[in-house]
Amino acid sequence: MTSASPASRYATELLAALIRHGVRDVVVCPGSRSQALALAAAQAEAAGAIRLHVRLDERAAAFFALGVARETGMPAPVIVTSGSAVANLLPAALEAHESRVPMLLLTADRPASLRGTRSNQTTRQSGLFAECSRLALDIDVNKAFEVAAGALGLHYPVAVAARAVDAALGGFLELPAGPVQLNLQFREPLSGPAVGLPQTPSEVFELAARDRDGALPSRASRAGDGVARRDPIADVPTYLHEGDALAVVIAGEGAGLEAEAFAHAAGLPLLAEVASGARFGREAITAYASLIDDPDIGGLTERAIVFGHPTLTRQVPALLKRDDVEVIVVDPHRGERVDHFDPHGNVTVVASAHVSESYDPIGMRRWLGRWVVADRALREARSTVHEPDLDAAKATGYKERNSYARAELAVSKEAVSREMLAESVWRASWPHDRLVLAASRLVRVLDGLAAPRRVEVRANRGLAGIDGTIATALGVAAASQASDQPSLGAGTTRVLIGDLALLHDAGSLLLPEGEPHPRIQLFVGNDGGGTIFDTLEAAQTAEVDAFDRVMYTPQRADLESLAQAYGWQYRLVSTRGELERLLTEKVAGPQLIEVPLQR
Repeated sequence: MTSASPASRYATELLAALIRHGVRDVVVCPGSRSQALALAAAQAEAAGAIRLHVRLDERAAAFFALGVARETGMPAPVIVTSGSAVANLLPAALEAHESRVPMLLLTADRPASLRGTRSNQTTRQSGLFAECSRLALDIDVNKAFEVAAGALGLHYPVAVAARAVDAALGGFLELPAGPVQLNLQFREPLSGPAVGLPQTPSEVFELAARDRDGALPSRASRAGDGVARRDPIADVPTYLHEGDALAVVIAGEGAGLEAEAFAHAAGLPLLAEVASGARFGREAITAYASLIDDPDIGGLTERAIVFGHPTLTRQVPALLKRDDVEVIVVDPHRGERVDHFDPHGNVTVVASAHVSESYDPIGMRRWLGRWVVADRALREARSTVHEPDLDAAKATGYKERNSYARAELAVSKEAVSREMLAESVWRASWPHDRLVLAASRLVRVLDGLAAPRRVEVRANRGLAGIDGTIATALGVAAASQASDQPSLGAGTTRVLIGDLALLHDAGSLLLPEGEPHPRIQLFVGNDGGGTIFDTLEAAQTAEVDAFDRVMYTPQRADLESLAQAYGWQYRLVSTRGELERLLTEKVAGPQLIEVPLQR
């Protein structure tokens, strides 16, 4: 007869309480010490209470959960075993911290009495995320149900779940959303009968899902924002007046709809990074980086209002560091533990920004017009949509038969460039799709080309690392394509990624048995190494062989074999015609699309 297991009871009640507080997705990695949590998640899935996702690699699992949270605004608990498994969560936790995305880490542990004894798979994992976590609890599961002073303790699962979800969303602490760690000390028996539950585990999970689905709308933000909405601490009173300073609105990652709405109301140029979620509307400026450097346009700027986290150009920080530019950063979060975007070291931080009721944006019409006209000219000159050969064929008025067709054929055979790849994928994506941008050269190319339009973009720009991009994109795809979440979109998830970023996260291509195969396209710009480093100063001064070995790091990986090994469809696209045809085809599952590029 198997002994009753406090571990199983705690795992069941904790997961049920998390479900009641809005959790829909759970990510599990296999492990011995975490077996009670993993088995409870399997029971919850069987009861229809959660979407369960299984991953072998804890690092990939955490980035997958990050992608889910970016899409839904709710944390997706990640369940891992003890030891080095916990350490593998740190890269994603740091990204969640800097990107202000909710994350909930359920780390199984051995009893505290074994710490410091060199016991197998035991380390001091309870404080591993101290610098970035919104909440970290070290819980002895066997003591959690003990009655203290006539009431159950703070580590009782129902109380823990409420605190954990609220902290991950940035609730009672008045902090931005971010990671939370529940470090759970499990003693043997690690699983078994969950004695003490009011109903069977299946009934507990069914009731929890019913309570969740019947509750008020989630406290999480709109899909993709990743930040819990709260009442602002303070506003900018009667901001902007007739004849006020020549201002621009800068939108970095996470800026979202708020930045576009403010720029529209103020009639100001919107310098929105492609990953900001704000690159649309008549005020949006595509070639903003070039125009900042123009002394007759960007050089006249007197004020900058910053939303989100700008990271893609050197021009934006340079503008904000100018002594003659007043910088206002819009950030609803305050407190000693909150970092604000502050490249100058002397910015004014406000909780929100508004125009005054008497403000008339017509006063900024000439200022905005100067940006718009110059931007239109640069965009037309840089766009890959214009086909010079076709234009020439039209202009010459060829009379010979099929001359136009021959010109069109020549264009279709044109080799794909970075600009063509980035712009084509951007133009092929619609609001019901998702576009995930890796931290590679392609995102910067796209930032200088992407015409203003409403595209749902996701990118890990908190730390702008290349790690975890595939896993994040799979999390975005899984959440946005979930059958019970039609409001999030049911299109295709496209990923613009470089070859090194792909290889860095190649293990995330594995979709274990029983896992859904989402509609996702990985567009891999393969230039044989890290050409983004060719733009560094060192590329002009370092010895070529040394630079290539330690910076460019050339690679010749067989991407077709890699795709086949993991069960992804492989496509090779070398010409404009092949790219255009591919982007009009129906996507049925995971695709890895290799696009050879020149260094």
